[in-house]
Amino acid sequence: MSNKKILHILLYFSILAFIMPSISSALTARDKYHKAEASYKKLRHSPKKIKYRDNWLACIKKFNAVYKHDPSGPWAPAGLYMTGHLYKQLYKYSSKKSDKKEALDIFQRIIKRFPKSRYSSKARSAKFALTSGKAKKRSSIKKTSNRRTSNRRTGNKKTSAKKKPVPALSIAPALSINRGKTCNLSNTTITGLRFWSNRSYTRIVIDADNETSYIHKLLKKDPSIKKPQRLFIDLRKSKLKKDVAKIIPINDNLLRNIRAAQYKPDDVRVVVDIKSFKTYKIFNLKNPFRIVIDVWGKEINNKTYVKKKSSWKNNKNGKMIPSALAKQLALGVRRIVIDPGHGGRDYGAPGYLKGVHEKKIVLQIAKKLAKKIRSRLHCEVIMTRQNDKFLTLEERTAIANTKNADLFISIHTNAARNRRAYGIETYFLNLATDDAAILVAARENATSAKNISDLESILSDLMQNAKINESSRLATYVQKALYKGMKKKYGNIKSKGVKQAPFYVLLGAQMPAILVETSFISNPRECRRLSNAKYQENLCNSIVDGIKRYIKETNPTAFLREDPHFAKTKDLKS
Repeated sequence: MSNKKILHILLYFSILAFIMPSISSALTARDKYHKAEASYKKLRHSPKKIKYRDNWLACIKKFNAVYKHDPSGPWAPAGLYMTGHLYKQLYKYSSKKSDKKEALDIFQRIIKRFPKSRYSSKARSAKFALTSGKAKKRSSIKKTSNRRTSNRRTGNKKTSAKKKPVPALSIAPALSINRGKTCNLSNTTITGLRFWSNRSYTRIVIDADNETSYIHKLLKKDPSIKKPQRLFIDLRKSKLKKDVAKIIPINDNLLRNIRAAQYKPDDVRVVVDIKSFKTYKIFNLKNPFRIVIDVWGKEINNKTYVKKKSSWKNNKNGKMIPSALAKQLALGVRRIVIDPGHGGRDYGAPGYLKGVHEKKIVLQIAKKLAKKIRSRLHCEVIMTRQNDKFLTLEERTAIANTKNADLFISIHTNAARNRRAYGIETYFLNLATDDAAILVAARENATSAKNISDLESILSDLMQNAKINESSRLATYVQKALYKGMKKKYGNIKSKGVKQAPFYVLLGAQMPAILVETSFISNPRECRRLSNAKYQENLCNSIVDGIKRYIKETNPTAFLREDPHFAKTKDLKS
């Protein structure tokens, strides 16, 4: 081998040695945090793993690696806080003073090193809980080593009575149906109260400028003091904004009004006066923080909105035309709510092409889709927005519920950092099955992947009234139709399949509800296609095909009613 070749090889390896550190650092602190978060999620959902100390220490090590990656970076306080949080949770099981001390030391370090970080207040709260004895001890942790802990002490003549083993409890995030997350000791301002209502459903939203803890309780009717049945929510460390209406009348079939007051110097109480109801759910959403109260009454007959003759077309003889008859008789699906995502100050994902944004594209698609559903399926269509208007995510679902929609379809465009990512996917509400689904939900919810993990802990309770199976079926038909229809007309069409994730916009929907990620607006080719009217038309045709297949599956004779001969026969029989 010549000296020249040897020099080239040496030069190559020296360059490689120089760039290797930068390649290894490509795994950012954020990536490490999400990996550690995924490990913690698996740990707390496994009753077996949660019993063993080594599993906890392995998870702690991963969060500590986030801090060590860049001790002064933006993810450092998050990694350090979760390290302390896990030691705190571990102490509840192990009862080891060393675990408690580790947690306290870490929380104190956060307070000193990151005083301006939001994790500083969280650390103060966690430290207070530990020192005040609020961290209740749970079942003991087993050591995964050759030496096993024993309940008996050798050399002790007296043996204490055997205690029944306490089953290991899952450590879920503090966010829950019954209690909000205690994360900030600073005062929170309650900025407003909103509601949407119909005969059998009411959604109330309490808006706040910061996260705070809360409790709620249902009080029975008390005739002796002329008090109706009441639901109250107490928000801790909170102040009521001066211009917030103290009493908001509702006066529907379920509720009388909402009242807000400064119950204590640091507590705000919101009271809902109840006429009658069947059940209710309370949960909180983030970015911004708000508490959502869903109240349901007894189910009303679906015929309530079929009787409006003005909504049906009649012929000159006053008789209903076949398409209108089909619309009235098509069991299961009469009214569809289409939700164009984002809008107003919420631009959604930016497109690859300059000036292209998700909010504009999805509105164009939604308008075309509404037109095609009316003409092809003869269903009534309601759009959550028909212009560039901002709507909160909880408002969109409330519209679908209060309008008694039979289907809810939210239209979006996908996006990814990798501009080569492309394809079509359809979602329904459920626990996320992979990290990619969590990232999509975090983006559409305008929140973090951490908040998505917190939300999953309460999702099982929220989904008790949701039509998960029907939503899954609808999503499957729409996704198959989209892939099949678009593949016939375009090259490079990829089906990313039907997926599930906890989308805010689908929470509390009382009908089959899906979210369609039509294509990747971040991809050069798909961004150009999404901006094209013909491509939008083809997307809509495919979505309608999927909806039609779903309706036909749930009611095989629905579209036979469009046949004039069929309608005439039905008229003669009647």
